Amino acid sequence: MLNSTLSELAGALARRSISSVELTRLCLERIARLNGALNAFITVDAERSLREAGAADERRAAGRAGSLTGIPLAHKDIYCTRGMLTTCGSRMLANFVSPYDAHVVERFAAAGTVLLGKTNMDEFAMGSSNETSHFGPAKNPWDTARVPGGSSGGSAAAVAARLAPAATGTDTGGSIRQPAAFTGVCGLKPTYGVVSRYGLIAFASSLDQGGPIAKSAEDLALLMNVMGGHDARDSTSLERAAEDYTRELKAPLAGLRIGLPREYFGAGIAPAVLARVREAIAWFEARGARLVELELPNSRLAVPVYYVIAPAEASSNLSRFDGVRYGHRTRDYADLADMYCRTRAEGFGAEVKRRILIGTYVLSHGYYDAYYLQAQKVRRLIARDFAEAFGRCELIMGPTAPSTAFALGANRDDPVQMYLNDIFTIPAPLAGLPALSIPCGFDAAGLPVGLQLTGNHFTEARLLGAAHRYQQETDWHRRVPAATPL
Repeated sequence: MLNSTLSELAGALARRSISSVELTRLCLERIARLNGALNAFITVDAERSLREAGAADERRAAGRAGSLTGIPLAHKDIYCTRGMLTTCGSRMLANFVSPYDAHVVERFAAAGTVLLGKTNMDEFAMGSSNETSHFGPAKNPWDTARVPGGSSGGSAAAVAARLAPAATGTDTGGSIRQPAAFTGVCGLKPTYGVVSRYGLIAFASSLDQGGPIAKSAEDLALLMNVMGGHDARDSTSLERAAEDYTRELKAPLAGLRIGLPREYFGAGIAPAVLARVREAIAWFEARGARLVELELPNSRLAVPVYYVIAPAEASSNLSRFDGVRYGHRTRDYADLADMYCRTRAEGFGAEVKRRILIGTYVLSHGYYDAYYLQAQKVRRLIARDFAEAFGRCELIMGPTAPSTAFALGANRDDPVQMYLNDIFTIPAPLAGLPALSIPCGFDAAGLPVGLQLTGNHFTEARLLGAAHRYQQETDWHRRVPAATPL
């Protein structure tokens, strides 16, 4: 049952072959048994979960159930959740209990899902490995000596280890797709503005986007049917008609034009990753898709552009954490200025401090034009490259990450090498585009490889349809880590 997809679980609940309370208990028991080794969850409230499951069963009995009613899931600990700790993986918010729900949390609650808990993450979503969390790193279920990716590593690890059928994440520079690739699950970053950011603790406001993590592309579509939609409380939320993200799951692949950027298949990619990705692309070609050679010339600048823009926005967003209103406050201080300094020095970890310093520097007088303004100009060039590419193809394929999951601590002292793990995932958020990662095989060490599909704005359904067709004939997404057997 724990390896079932959301549609399979929904069917079982509808047939009354299992109740939501029974399914929730299965998940809670597995969390209790495995989370000590994986550290995927920061907070679990079993009493609350079972109470919500009981309410979901009553809702089904009354004939008021939706497609996901009674299904347990987890939220990344960046989503404000009423009455529950929302820590953002930081000491700064280690004692913060949110007084309200994020829009995404509200939507899932209204759909009747059951909240299992809040998942581990890189501090304030800053990291590519989940090692910057104040609560310790989450571990990769395929090899607990390796990272699960970040910043949504806890959510990805929870789904991969079958602690939860699905989870939410956020993606600023690849923080849904890269951990999905590292842990062998599926993750979608929607078009910017499609999922409300209300109640999502901000890192880089022009890049942050909430999205789902699950076992299959079909699951992602079902989750997006709940998550997507306009929210008047978020000024960046797009006013668009509601759409059914499952509508293209049966769309044919014949004639589909798949772009292959030269920059995504060059030096620096692990041979096994390249081999598995090319095998997946060959599968699509054998089903009638047409391959189109492309160039995205400015994508090579995506990493430096991102690490100017994102820290600049972070330095502004994180200025609110000063010990005055909520969160951590230092115990000993001489005056107000000293309280600010000591609170922030104690509350933030090394990576967050690094990015605040970089961001403040590039926004300062004398450097704004040289760094931040130039980065914004190149960002436009990256978006223009994609716009031209989508005149020749419907979607773009390539590796999600240049390697499989690396060892814990391997890149901790080399931030540049850590940042380069996001080289293929950063371009999409810079251009505001949707992109997803699905598993497409394993390397010689038995670690998952991710295939990334990127589309034009508002083409999530097309991406999910192509991924679903691939998963109908492959079982990579069904594999369960040997370290966490069912």
